[in-house]
Amino acid sequence: MTERDQLLDELRIDRTAPAAGASKRGRYLAVALLVVVLIAAGLYYWRRQAAAAERAAQLAAAAEATAAAADSHRSGGSAALLDASGFVVARRQATVSATVGGRVTEVLIDEGSRVTSGQVIARLDDEPYRLALNQISAQSDASHAQLQAAQAAFDNAQPIYERNQKQRAAGFLSAQDFDNAHAAIDAARTALLVQQRAVAVADAAVAAARRNLSDTVIRAPFTGVVTYKGAQPGEIVSPAAAGGGYTRTGIGTIVDMDSLEVEVDVSENFITRVHPGQPATIRLNAYPDWEIPASVIAVIPTADRSKATVKVRVGFKTRDARILPEMGARVAFEAGAS
Repeated sequence: MTERDQLLDELRIDRTAPAAGASKRGRYLAVALLVVVLIAAGLYYWRRQAAAAERAAQLAAAAEATAAAADSHRSGGSAALLDASGFVVARRQATVSATVGGRVTEVLIDEGSRVTSGQVIARLDDEPYRLALNQISAQSDASHAQLQAAQAAFDNAQPIYERNQKQRAAGFLSAQDFDNAHAAIDAARTALLVQQRAVAVADAAVAAARRNLSDTVIRAPFTGVVTYKGAQPGEIVSPAAAGGGYTRTGIGTIVDMDSLEVEVDVSENFITRVHPGQPATIRLNAYPDWEIPASVIAVIPTADRSKATVKVRVGFKTRDARILPEMGARVAFEAGAS
């Protein structure tokens, strides 16, 4: 190689290293651009989701406001403060049974029957109680006869004692004879008192036997509707029967339909919105379109710790044959006072 060629080689620019550096810078720029694009896409997606959620919330609020306005219009302009669900219950109901045991001879009710207070609903076999009354009455008659005898003995002893007392004062009667006369009058008086108590016991026994005989006729305690018939003729009923066997404890269940009301559980967080006398609207699950005017009867002053609720009693302002015990119901508590 000549000297001239060497000088040209030294002056030649080496372009290999700069090309490699440019390649690396290009890759860095591409990665940075990709990161920026991803961030921008994420922000765009997040803003779209937030906007969609806000729009959905606005639509839900509008729908709720529309429903509340509709409910307010249907209920006469009163807005519902709180809703709660519960059941129709009867404040007055009873499972009627005889106070004495015995065999049922007649049952005069059936499910759905309407009864009035004092109406006969069943009868028991009264022969054992009638025989017991006859026996106790005879014993009472004997006690009264013994009382008459004791009274006669005392009446006879009284003048004898008075005469002996005068003779003793005049000195014609010894102290021993006077003491004997005094003991006799005391014995007659005590026998009379004992027999008087015996007669009182006998008369009470007769009254109890008569009551037992009367209780074989079972009557309705109040006016209502029979919801359950528990006994049939020929069965044994006893108010003291306890589990097992074939002995019934009751004749049937009577419900006073005029005492129906709704019991609902209100969350203790919202119980301050409910107060006695507050107007409300009841909708039965069986008749969801039927709005029944009602009012709060009472807020039970205790909470259920397991459910964190307070029981509220709501009364119907109108009565209807369609309202039945144990029906599901929903109560809307309204603003204002009744």
